[in-house]
Amino acid sequence: MNKELMEALDMLEKEKNISKDTLLEAIENSLLTACKNHFGKADNVKVNINPVTGDFSVYAEKEVSETVEDDLLQISLAEAKMIDPKYDLGDIVQIPIKSKEFGRIATQNAKNVILQKIREEERKVLYNEYYNMEKDVVTGIVQRYLGKNISINLGRVDAILNETEQVKGEVFKPTERIKLYILEVKDTPKGPRISVSRTHPDLVKRLFESEVAEVKDGTVEIRAIAREAGSRTKIAVSSNDENVDPVGACVGINGARVNSIVNELRGEKIDIINWDDNPAYLIENALSPAKVICVVADEDEKEAQVIVPDYQLSLAIGKEGQNARLAARLTGYKIDIKSETQARELGLFEELGLEGQVENEESYGEEAYEDYQSDNEDNYQEEYQE
Repeated sequence: MNKELMEALDMLEKEKNISKDTLLEAIENSLLTACKNHFGKADNVKVNINPVTGDFSVYAEKEVSETVEDDLLQISLAEAKMIDPKYDLGDIVQIPIKSKEFGRIATQNAKNVILQKIREEERKVLYNEYYNMEKDVVTGIVQRYLGKNISINLGRVDAILNETEQVKGEVFKPTERIKLYILEVKDTPKGPRISVSRTHPDLVKRLFESEVAEVKDGTVEIRAIAREAGSRTKIAVSSNDENVDPVGACVGINGARVNSIVNELRGEKIDIINWDDNPAYLIENALSPAKVICVVADEDEKEAQVIVPDYQLSLAIGKEGQNARLAARLTGYKIDIKSETQARELGLFEELGLEGQVENEESYGEEAYEDYQSDNEDNYQEEYQE
């Protein structure tokens, strides 16, 4: 019997990740509950359980009294001496209790105490496990649609992907495996409630950490990230090692590293730029792939004036303003973009003290446009004119 008990405890410990000591404590409490239901009180009842063999004993401590007023707490001197002649008035006698004599109701209550403790501990273990994974990425299996929400199996518990955290246009099939960012883990009476996301910017960050070794070990640092889920993400990276190119490390050979992340995000475009402590250079990099003539940044007001060649204006702004919007989020600056012609008409070159520092408009535009056409025309047509 005791061997079977210990085997059952070992199995529970392995499957549910609940410590054997906790389970033994639950058994002890269940025996005390059974005693209370059987006798009406259990204040003087003690339970001893051997954690190695599983042997247990239940006994009641009774005081030797000349007059017995409560036979649950006291024992007469004559009865005590029948157990052991050494007992005297005032001594405490341990009287064994046979748990087999407990009634059906007491036994059922004891069983319920054990089951309740197991459920509580299982819930606590699951909560702690997934709470430690909060703000991290996990792989989940799509189960079914619950209205506009999606039920995701994370292994030992289910999570809910709310409609607001879904990327517009993404459709999943049951049993499909997807990457998710754990937003929050709440402890509830029914177990941990886990909220996950496919739209959070940190999903991209965590994917880079898992895919790029230099990001994971801290050699390359992701300094800022701006995302419009399902469409485009911009990330700014820097290197803590002068021998490591941060952008190259994130892109990988032939784009292998970034492409695996793009595939996981269902084709979402990712722009990786170099971080620069100088806000003007950072804004110039953030507006990539557009070419920039000049940037004047006001660090106090967090505003920047950007001038681009005429033919680059639509590229700098992006489709529906997306490129400029993401650049503003990435840098934290309010960016005002003007074409070269607009800037000259408004007298911005003179106002900003840049007249004479910029090349002749016609020669600059013609030269740059030829280079741009040869290198980037296909990319421009595909990404910005669709």
